[in-house]
Amino acid sequence: MKTEVIMKRELFGREISQKSKSEFFSATDLVRAGNRWRMLNDLKPFDMTAWFKNKQVTEFIDSLEKQFGKVKISGRGRGNHTWIHPYLFIDMALAISPELKIEVYAWIMDGLLKYRNDSGDSYKKMAGALYINQQNKSVFPKYITDVASKIKLACHVSDWETADESQLKLRDKIQENISLLSEVLRDNDQAVKISILKAVKYDK
Repeated sequence: MKTEVIMKRELFGREISQKSKSEFFSATDLVRAGNRWRMLNDLKPFDMTAWFKNKQVTEFIDSLEKQFGKVKISGRGRGNHTWIHPYLFIDMALAISPELKIEVYAWIMDGLLKYRNDSGDSYKKMAGALYINQQNKSVFPKYITDVASKIKLACHVSDWETADESQLKLRDKIQENISLLSEVLRDNDQAVKISILKAVKYDK
C-alpha cells in the first residue's frame, strides 16, 4: 500500500504515532510518553534537543544515514512532530528508560505494519473484483463504503488507526475472501456475506 497512514499505538498511557509507509516513529510522542513515566518515577525530564546533540548520537545518526538515508525529519512549528527511523527510536527509548526499550522492541517485531499494508493491498483487489460485477457503476462508491462498514463491524473496530494485529489480519482475510468469491459467485452481496462469515468463524 503506497498511501502513508499515521497509526496510533499506546505506550504508558500515551499514543505514539507511526507512519505505515516509512515506518518512522514520532520522537515527539515518545518523549511525551517517556517524560510522563519519568515524572511518575521522580526522574528529571528527558531533553530531546540535548540528546540529538550528544556526540554518540550524532555518530549513530551518521552511521544509520549511510545505510538508510535520512533517518530524522524535524517538525517545524507548534504541534508538528519529529519523525525518526525505528533504530533511532529504539536508541532514544533506551536513553529515556530501559523499560521503554523492551516495549519498543515488541512494537518493531510485531506484524502490525505488515497486516496494515497487506490490508491496503487486499482492499484494492476486493474493490476491483466487486466493481467488475457491479451492474450500476454509479452506486458503487456507496456500495463499497457499505461493504467497508460491514468489515469494520465484523472485526469489532471503531477506528482502523488503533486496530491491533489480529483485527488487521482478519480484515485482510475477509477482503481476500471477497475478491475470490465475487469472481466465482458473480453476486457481490452473497460474496460479501459468505466471506465475512467464513473469516470470522475461522478466526474464533
